[in-house]
Amino acid sequence: MALLQDILYKVSLRSVQGNMQVNVNDLQIDSRKISEGSAFIAIKGVHVDGHQYIDTAIEKGATAIICEQFPLSLKEGITYVQVENSGVAAGNMSHNFYGQPSEKLVLVGVTGTNGKTTIATLLYKLFTALGYKTGLLSTVQNQIGGEVLASTHTTPDAISVNALLKKMVDAGCTHAFMEVSSHAIDQHRISGLEFAGGIFSNITHDHLDYHKTFAEYLRVKKSFFDGLPTNAFAVSNQDDKNGSVMLQNTNAQKYFYSLRTLADFKGKILENGLLGLVMIIDEQEVHFRLIGEFNAYNLLAVYGAAICLHEDKHEVLRCLSVLSGAEGRFDYIVSPKERIIGIVDYAHTPDALVNVLTTIQKLRKGHEQIITVVGCGGDRDTAKRPVMGQEACDYSDRVIFTSDNPRSEDPNEIIKQMEEGLNTAAKRKFISIVDRKEAIKTALSLAKPEDIILIAGKGHEKYQEINGVKHHFDDKEVLMEMFELFGK
Repeated sequence: MALLQDILYKVSLRSVQGNMQVNVNDLQIDSRKISEGSAFIAIKGVHVDGHQYIDTAIEKGATAIICEQFPLSLKEGITYVQVENSGVAAGNMSHNFYGQPSEKLVLVGVTGTNGKTTIATLLYKLFTALGYKTGLLSTVQNQIGGEVLASTHTTPDAISVNALLKKMVDAGCTHAFMEVSSHAIDQHRISGLEFAGGIFSNITHDHLDYHKTFAEYLRVKKSFFDGLPTNAFAVSNQDDKNGSVMLQNTNAQKYFYSLRTLADFKGKILENGLLGLVMIIDEQEVHFRLIGEFNAYNLLAVYGAAICLHEDKHEVLRCLSVLSGAEGRFDYIVSPKERIIGIVDYAHTPDALVNVLTTIQKLRKGHEQIITVVGCGGDRDTAKRPVMGQEACDYSDRVIFTSDNPRSEDPNEIIKQMEEGLNTAAKRKFISIVDRKEAIKTALSLAKPEDIILIAGKGHEKYQEINGVKHHFDDKEVLMEMFELFGK
């Protein structure tokens, strides 16, 4: 419980009607969750305008309404607060309501198109290994110390973020690492948070269904760094063509990592195989369990952030050398009999798919086939579908187009759009099987000993979303089941 006046600290107010000294039991942006003494924050969302539910919130017991526009009639005994931006207000109010938790630990945000989950997860594992009690907010899972909590979005809403951070503080966490998505930045879900540092991985074609243009997507990502304070650090990928752009206007202390040019944190790959990476980082040779050039970048980002947080270089590299990555990121198993390699990866953008497939090509010792099973999500960026189809065929020997999470769309139509991007050579390589389990089974039936099968797009997800319903589906589970079925 807190006074409304206190939790409105730093919020841009336009007008107030009613008593600011009223007690607030909790904050809600969903009218269905309102209880007696709640403050309801009416946010204009992408699909729903919370202003339409102000009366419902009051009927359920809300005593304070925070909104951008007052309703036509104001009810007696209710405090109405008009703000510049309800999303920003929700961030600041949540931060205040939960006691400014981000100021009581070291909070580092990770943004970019690909690599966010792996970087955040590795930082969580690294700082745990270094002896700190640590928190994680990621796509795969949220963790407080060793406790695993369910995760539903890359970055939860502002109220949930601050509630999680408060739990971390109460549990004794000193550090927290979180993925920061472009949606979260644009929707002000991180407003009010105090970041000790930010990391940029890369930026490629993604989420254009939401942002409409690449320039807008870039601007939103960059705004995260623009908002960092002077005492924070900003670590960026020098080898990404927009790596320098990201930090152009930041007030934070700037650092860069690179495999190709001089940088604050320089790495070089000596070996890249199924046993892992051998790299030189800042003149020290280290063997890592992770595989692929993209993971070399992830490791450099993690190393750079740890050094910015004043950790010992040798201890950081020692701990990093034994860590595994995030679930569903280049997650591979080998069939016991025929040594067929099955790889499950979250790659759901053209760039991520190319990264994984080029890594797989480098792992080939001879003439092993690369068989790729891939689809595209429904109700998302349609422009990448033909590109994904062509890229899959360019870097694979055989390709099976299948259903991903079709959501409200017809999976057959999604696959047709993937097929539209294919040139003549690609058309000879692919087949389409809508049923994802059947597609994985077919890939296994096509595989010869030591071939490599990539199942792309869903990674860690344990469901397939069809017409608004989430059905249990786990790519890795299905792959292992098929290995057993075929006796491979």
